Amino acid sequence: MIARRRPPFELKTPAQLDLMREAGLVVARTLSVLAEAIAPGVTTADLDKLAEASIRSAGAVPSFLGYQGYPATICTSVNDEVVHAIPSPDRVLSEGDLISIDCGAIMDGWHGDAAVTVGVGTIADEHARLIEACEGALRAGIGAAWPGGRLGDISHAVEQACSGYGVVLGYTGHGIGTAMHMDPAVPNYGRPGRGPRLVPGMALAIEPMLTLGTRETAVLADDWTVITADGSWAAHFEHTIAITPEGPRILTAPPPDP
Repeated sequence: MIARRRPPFELKTPAQLDLMREAGLVVARTLSVLAEAIAPGVTTADLDKLAEASIRSAGAVPSFLGYQGYPATICTSVNDEVVHAIPSPDRVLSEGDLISIDCGAIMDGWHGDAAVTVGVGTIADEHARLIEACEGALRAGIGAAWPGGRLGDISHAVEQACSGYGVVLGYTGHGIGTAMHMDPAVPNYGRPGRGPRLVPGMALAIEPMLTLGTRETAVLADDWTVITADGSWAAHFEHTIAITPEGPRILTAPPPDP
């Protein structure tokens, strides 16, 4: 008997993508709750408690809590913190801050993962433009996620949308499904027409991370928090998307299903 080659990545059926959409809706609703709660004087630990309550009230489980020892439900990265900052009762948000919230949920064994960057109160114009650019880069990457294309098309589209900003090195998007982090990695820079073929059933987390300065980062002593090497402020956006015959489907978008 000739062994049939397995696809190199986990491919989902339409029914399984619908299940992933349920996890994605939990993430979307939780991020909406957190965005409404962000204000001067709120601590990142306050936001973490809200996130866990929101996820569990929907019958889901936080993806991040306990993942490789991570001690919280969400990541709350403020100002020069790029990703993976741990919520703390000592981290109090102030007027003009930027906070990036990364959130994941598991519903019936399927994962959803998304992130947003939100200004605290009134923010500087350059920070508002940074947020707009990062969200625009996410939209560009999603717009390139068509069946028949290549993974590098997504990476190139993100990079092209980031002109004038630092595109963080060493941190990428990823495949997602029955686990939070799966192959393939989804870089935020690269050449079009390269990499694995995009086929229906693939699910990817696309997550550009931009800074006002350097692309270089460092990790703090907690072994989680990633900061910019030059202290410049950063933004982070993410959606879980599926490759479908009709084009990209955003699984972590707020309802209705786009």
